[in-house]
Amino acid sequence: MDSRERGDSEERAGSRRDGPHGAAVVAEDFGLKGTRGWAFRHVRVDAAPGTVVVIEGPSGSGRTCLLLALTGRMRPTEGHAEIAGLPLPRAMAAVRRISGLGHVPGVSDLDPALTVAEHLRERALLQRRFGGSPRALLRPRARRTAEARDRIDAALTAAGLDTAALPKGERTAVRDLERLEALRLSVALALIGRPRLLAVDDLDLKLSDADRAEAWRLLRSVAGAGTTVLAVCGQAPENADTDTVIRTRNNQEGTADALAETGRA
Repeated sequence: MDSRERGDSEERAGSRRDGPHGAAVVAEDFGLKGTRGWAFRHVRVDAAPGTVVVIEGPSGSGRTCLLLALTGRMRPTEGHAEIAGLPLPRAMAAVRRISGLGHVPGVSDLDPALTVAEHLRERALLQRRFGGSPRALLRPRARRTAEARDRIDAALTAAGLDTAALPKGERTAVRDLERLEALRLSVALALIGRPRLLAVDDLDLKLSDADRAEAWRLLRSVAGAGTTVLAVCGQAPENADTDTVIRTRNNQEGTADALAETGRA
């Protein structure tokens, strides 16, 4: 069996274990080290599909590195992890295919000059070109357009973003969005790909208490619909006893080094 066949086999195995929606997240003594120290180490988690996994810690504590490692975008250096039954780091490519990045600064930033509609069209086009089956490209253009619109509308609904309420509707530029609206757009863009695992970084950055509560309600709604959620924050919400909480320690030098030295996909 070649590497491509093995990867496909692993992805099918992950689907059988977790069903059609969320991905289970399991890790044991999971760690990532750069030349100047550990970004994170000794991480243990066992989260069921369709739940919210909170990664809590101060800036520079390795929390973003952990989020990227669990979504197959940074290579760990020790321990063991499985996402939907797919082992890391061996099946990093397969994990990337079933995971989506919402707001992750420096990795999945929105373009402030583009409109909401331009972001949505671009993501739907990329999903159709690289995320769908080759046979889908042979369908009539009108059908492909309708299917893309259905995906966009479903993602916007799941993210709670009412484009009609924006200043210029879908023609509103990203620079004119409120912080919570931009977060909802980032989540919607990720959900267009129908991921089994959604990752969101810096959830509580520059949000008022009311908007922060709305953001957590959004992620719990996404999880309630079946998608497992990884959420990075400075402080977990008060009712985090319903979530899996991973706490990271401050290690700015090791984290910065890991981000610089470890490849991102």
